[in-house]
Amino acid sequence: MIKKLIHSVQKKEKEMNTNKSTTGIDPKVKLSLLWIFVILNMAYADILSLMDPTSIIRGIMVGAPLPSGGLLAGAIVMETSIAMVILSWALSYKVNRWITIVIGVFMIIQIVIGGHGPYYVFFATVEVACILLIIWFAWKWKPVVEPI
Repeated sequence: MIKKLIHSVQKKEKEMNTNKSTTGIDPKVKLSLLWIFVILNMAYADILSLMDPTSIIRGIMVGAPLPSGGLLAGAIVMETSIAMVILSWALSYKVNRWITIVIGVFMIIQIVIGGHGPYYVFFATVEVACILLIIWFAWKWKPVVEPI
């Protein structure tokens, strides 16, 4: 009787921990929080760019011509990482893993080709390191119990 009760409790515990990683944090929560960290770094790097007299962003703010669709392209890049905060929570396991990896690689490319100056290199290094961590978590992510 006791063995049956212990087995039942262990089974229930496994069911409750379906989405938890070995660290006890739900991978969806972990990914979402890491994306928020990346977004904050990207936004602050852009804010500092406004103070840099040699930055492209500052030049645009004072009236330099912007390539057609430049603002739209920037908005799409930023919105992609913002969307990942929600998508990390909403997507199913398999779709979530692959979208996270693909968007992570896309964002790394965007970060590497953008900006200049020591402050940007610092932010880009932090952002790329965090996105590599996001990709690694997504790649290694295995559900404890496959959904039925």
